[in-house]
Amino acid sequence: MRGKTLIWSVMALALGVGCAGLGYAAPQVGSPSAAPSEPGKTLTPYGAVKAGNAAGTIPAWTGGLTTTPANVVSGFKPGVVYPDPFAADKPLFTITSANVDQYKDHLTVGQLALFKTYPDYKMIIYLTHRTAAYPQGVYEASIANAATGRAKLVTGNGSGVIGTTGGVPFPIPKNGLEVIWNQLTAYHGEGYETNNEQAAVTRSGAYSLVNFQYRLMTNYGSQTIKPADRAKNLIGYFIEAVTGPARLAGNVLLVLEPLDQTIQQRKAWTYNPGQRRMRLAPDVAYDNPGTDSDGMRTTDDWNMFNGSPDRYDWKLLGKREIYVPYNDYRMASHAVTLKELLTPKHLNTNYIRYELHRVWVVQATLKQGMSHVYGKRTFYLDEDSWNILALESYDGRGNLWRVGEEYPIQEWDIPALGSIGNVMYDLQAGRYIAYSLVNDSNKIHVKTPFIPADFTPLALRQSGVR
Repeated sequence: MRGKTLIWSVMALALGVGCAGLGYAAPQVGSPSAAPSEPGKTLTPYGAVKAGNAAGTIPAWTGGLTTTPANVVSGFKPGVVYPDPFAADKPLFTITSANVDQYKDHLTVGQLALFKTYPDYKMIIYLTHRTAAYPQGVYEASIANAATGRAKLVTGNGSGVIGTTGGVPFPIPKNGLEVIWNQLTAYHGEGYETNNEQAAVTRSGAYSLVNFQYRLMTNYGSQTIKPADRAKNLIGYFIEAVTGPARLAGNVLLVLEPLDQTIQQRKAWTYNPGQRRMRLAPDVAYDNPGTDSDGMRTTDDWNMFNGSPDRYDWKLLGKREIYVPYNDYRMASHAVTLKELLTPKHLNTNYIRYELHRVWVVQATLKQGMSHVYGKRTFYLDEDSWNILALESYDGRGNLWRVGEEYPIQEWDIPALGSIGNVMYDLQAGRYIAYSLVNDSNKIHVKTPFIPADFTPLALRQSGVR
């Protein structure tokens, strides 16, 4: 009874003030071990520090963006395009190789390496808008998780979460593994389709596009499926179909992503239209190459990190205030062509918006006896959404190898913070791969009433036949 009383007391506090905060104190910036009872700070329902920073350069979170902004109502077409509600914002300043030292305290190791590697690289900094927001049911489940501590990591290698059916499992994380599970289970909507493109860009700027259709359906934390009716031990369903070029079209991948991987590892199947055969695909995991990526990204690079975390030791390094991609509506605009965006050496940074946000910093170090092409990885996760917005990956010798970024926008009609593209820069090869780009897409998070039967090997075979 005391547990239920605590849950509802915390819910009343958070929800009664417009989801303003939990009434819990947040860990101090830079201190991963600060006690949740520390006075002076409150959390949003998703676990972020509600207050702005002392300098006033990060504002307070006031609920995020959950309705179509008045200034873009006429231009918004659900499932096709998200107009830029901040198009009138003017840059605050631009970071270049000439002044980068002035801002290094707010830059990642990877960003500093990009400036050193590419003298023409720049970051255009804008006013910070904390737009991330989620459905009420997601907030309530997250609040309950924080109040009761019911979510637990699976004992052993931590490759699973038990005790919760939705929300952020660990709104007040105690270690790096809890943080990464918040990212793995973060809410991105219900059933939907998205068309996007991928380009592995050479040193000279040459590339060939690969076209994809994604179909996704949420199970863990679904707001439309009752907890009792959800599939047991499943985060969600995913289908990736290659739609172009012709030589690759028709290849399809199906993935069922488990929540507790000690019970069941990831299930994956592929369909090859040339062979007209459907096969189990146990290699769709870890450091196997991503689909048609020219070896430029690993399978677990998709969405910046996915799959089992069991090959790494995870360390929470604390929080930092970092300039990260955010509210990149302009970058995804149909007015910006892929030819304009995909320039030699790096993306055309004239179209990328950076803002100052607080991020959790988590370091993953390969366990002794485990195999992976990345010996160490550092992730920077947005405190408002748990999205990984930046990363660094090191090779087995400890040398910085790849630097990644995600480009988020708040999809206010879902509501959830979504991605309109990712990039992985290979500093050693001097080239990069950009993927999940939606500039030419006629489907951007099209809500679709999928059912589990749409995500079966039979459905996979039927969708893959040309």
